[in-house]
Amino acid sequence: MTLSASEFAYISQLVRRDAAIVLEPGKEYLVEARLTPLARQSGAATVSEFVMRAQQRLDPETQRRIVDALTTNETSFFRDGEPFAAITNMVLPELIANRGATRQIRLWSAACSSGQEAYTLAMQMEDNLPGGWSYEIIGTDISTEVLAKAEAGKFSQLEVNRGLPATALVRHFERVGAHWQVSQKLRRSVSFKKLNLAAAFPPMPQFDVIFIRNVLIYFDVATKRAVLGRVRALLKPDGWLFLGSAETTIGIDEQFDRVVTGRTSAYRLRSAAAKSAPAPLGVAGKR
Repeated sequence: MTLSASEFAYISQLVRRDAAIVLEPGKEYLVEARLTPLARQSGAATVSEFVMRAQQRLDPETQRRIVDALTTNETSFFRDGEPFAAITNMVLPELIANRGATRQIRLWSAACSSGQEAYTLAMQMEDNLPGGWSYEIIGTDISTEVLAKAEAGKFSQLEVNRGLPATALVRHFERVGAHWQVSQKLRRSVSFKKLNLAAAFPPMPQFDVIFIRNVLIYFDVATKRAVLGRVRALLKPDGWLFLGSAETTIGIDEQFDRVVTGRTSAYRLRSAAAKSAPAPLGVAGKR
């Protein structure tokens, strides 16, 4: 370990200011590991030397790369399984019943990392929406590097092996050399853009479904409350919010209620949650 207490404090303050990510003492090993590649690329002999240089002259590009490096980007297709089962069995049947006038569904994959979650949702829309329906998925993240990968829609064999059923791979991907490319049909309905959840959001439409999973755990309570308030404004009155299994709105934003959705749970605005949930249904239709 080469980071001093003051150097760790400097990085912690930088990441908290720019991304609202809280790095408590004891995470020095994480900072060391994540910044080692940046130190090597810069020609610094150690992470400590790299941080000292940044303290002396922090240019915007180095600042961006530090924040990117310390943003957790763990993801996989159909991650944790049950939220996506809830989409197919409970959420989509209700939305199809309620959106007959527009026949359009809009979803947001926040903190989308390299895009597996957004593309998973797209596969579900393709496989389950009736003919004549359309959908739009927006994926956002603070890291420009992972967003570039998400936009490319190209994944390694190891990445598709993590959670992606073989039937979905055959139906929605094409082999390109040693990688798998998301089909053009899916990519037409999925877009990606940079967004810092801890800052004011740019103009965005309202969404029927919002996934903001496994990111609130990195924020303090005040930041969680602010993020949920902004998310709430973008959720349609009868929309659905999915958080990570270790996350909740309880005690943070009381305008949401937790509702059971199959073998997991989701969150709805209080007025919508008061209504009875639909009985689980099977596949709604094939496109």
